[in-house]
Amino acid sequence: MTTWHEKAAALQADGRAFIGGERVWAKSEQQFENLSPIDGRKLGMVARCDGADVDIAVAVARTAFEDRRWAAKSPAQRKRVLIKFADLMQKYGQELALLETLDMGKPIKYSQTVDVGGAANCIRWYGEAIDKIYDEIAPTPASSLALITREPVGVVAAIVPWNYPMLMAAWKIAPALAAGNSVVLKPSEKSPLTALRLAEIALEAGVPPGVFNVLPGFGAEAGAALALHMDVDCIGFTGSTRVGKQIMQMAGQSNLKRAWTELGGKSANIVCADCPDLDAAVEAAIGSIFFNQGESCNAPSRLFVEASIKDRFIEKALAKVPAYAPGDPLDENTVMGAIVDATQLKTVMGYIESGHADGARLLAGGKQARMETGGYYVEPTLFDQVDSSMTIAREEIFGPVLSMLSFTDVQEAVRQANATHYGLHAAVWTADLSKAIQTSRALRAGTVHVNQYDGDDITVPFGGYKQSGNGRDKSLHAFDKYTELKTTWIQIG
Repeated sequence: MTTWHEKAAALQADGRAFIGGERVWAKSEQQFENLSPIDGRKLGMVARCDGADVDIAVAVARTAFEDRRWAAKSPAQRKRVLIKFADLMQKYGQELALLETLDMGKPIKYSQTVDVGGAANCIRWYGEAIDKIYDEIAPTPASSLALITREPVGVVAAIVPWNYPMLMAAWKIAPALAAGNSVVLKPSEKSPLTALRLAEIALEAGVPPGVFNVLPGFGAEAGAALALHMDVDCIGFTGSTRVGKQIMQMAGQSNLKRAWTELGGKSANIVCADCPDLDAAVEAAIGSIFFNQGESCNAPSRLFVEASIKDRFIEKALAKVPAYAPGDPLDENTVMGAIVDATQLKTVMGYIESGHADGARLLAGGKQARMETGGYYVEPTLFDQVDSSMTIAREEIFGPVLSMLSFTDVQEAVRQANATHYGLHAAVWTADLSKAIQTSRALRAGTVHVNQYDGDDITVPFGGYKQSGNGRDKSLHAFDKYTELKTTWIQIG
C-alpha cells in the first residue's frame, strides 16, 4: 500500500490558471513559487495572474452567461451535473486531500473527511436543492397576474482564503453555479492547488467551458482587479475584515456590484457552573480552538469559565492539550498540523509574546515546534488570567492560542463577549433552559451554540454580525447572494 509520503513525492501539481476550459499561464508569463508549510518543499510554480488575466476570464464568463450555455439549462439538468461533480470529487478524493495538506499544512485525516467530504457534500446539497425551490405569485386583483421569480445575477467573482481552501470555494461556487451563474474564482496565493483541480473536475462533470474559471494570484493584483471590474455583477469574499472593507469600497467605486463578505471572528465560549457535561465542554473548548491549527474564523478563542468551576476546568483542559501536539500532517494519526506559512507563524508567535507582555499566565505551549522539519509548527497554547483589555483577547490570532477569562455573573460574561468588533460565533453551556435561551438571544453573533460547539451543518446559514461580514454562506439563504428578484406584472384582459 502506497504511503502518503510516497504519494506526495510522486505528485505533479499544475499551477496554471483555468480559463475557458483550458489550463493557461498568466498573460504576463509571471509565476510565483509554491512552498509547502509541512517541510518547506517546493510544490511547483503557479501562474501569477493580474488585471489582464482577470479581463480575459471575466469576458469568457460573460460570454458563457450571455449565450446561456449553463443558465438556460433546467434546474434538473444543472442538478445532474453538480451531483456528478460531487461524485467525481469523491472519486479523486485522495488526490484532492493530498493537495490540500501539502498546500496549507492541515492533517491528511481532516483533509479527507472535513475538506473533501464537506466540499463534495456542499456541491451535492446545492445541486439537490436547486430543482426544489419554487418562485412566487403575489396576491393581485383578478385583472392581473404578478410573478416573483429568481434569476441568476450573472458573472460572480469569488475570493476565498487559505484555511479551508476547498470547502470555502465550495460554499461560494455551489450556490452560484446551481443558480445558473458563471464564476471566476480566485483562491489564496498560499493555497491555490485544490481550486485549480476543482475546475478540471467540474469540466469533466459537464459544467460547460467558460462557466467556472480559476485565477491564482495575489490579492492586490488579481483580487483587486476582480473587485474593481466593471463587468463583474457580484463578488463573494471570505477573509480578513481589513481586506473585506477594501472589497466593499472597490465594489462601490466601480459598478456598485453586490459585495458579500464573511470576515474575521473572536468567538466567545461561555461555560456556566451548571454546565450539564463539563467533560464535553472541555473537549469542545480545546478541540475547537486547536482544530485546523486554530486557523478558523469561528474558532472559540475567548473562553469564559465561571469562577467556581475554573480550577476543575483547567485541570481537565491541561490533560487534553498534549494530544494536540503538532505532528507530521501526512501521518493519519496527526490531529494538528502546520501553520500555513512563515508570515502566519510570525504573527501567531507575536501574539503569544503579547500575551506574556500583557501579564497573562501561560499554562501550556507557547513555543514553536518541529523546527527540524523545515516546516511551521506551534505548540497548542493556553493562557489563563486574561482580561478583555489584552490584545490576545481582542484581536483575531488565527493560530492555536486559547485565552481563558473568568466570570461570576453570566450577564457580565455576555457583555464582555459582545464587546468586540466581531460577531461570528458564540456558545453557552448551561443546564438551565431559560438561561440558555436568554443568553443566546443576548449574544450578538451569527451562530450561537448551546451545549455544543461546531455541531452545525450545511442546512443552516453561516455568517456574522458587525465587522464579521454581511450575507450568509450555506443553507438555502446563500441563494439570496447569487440571484436577482424579478417582478413581472401581467395585465389580464
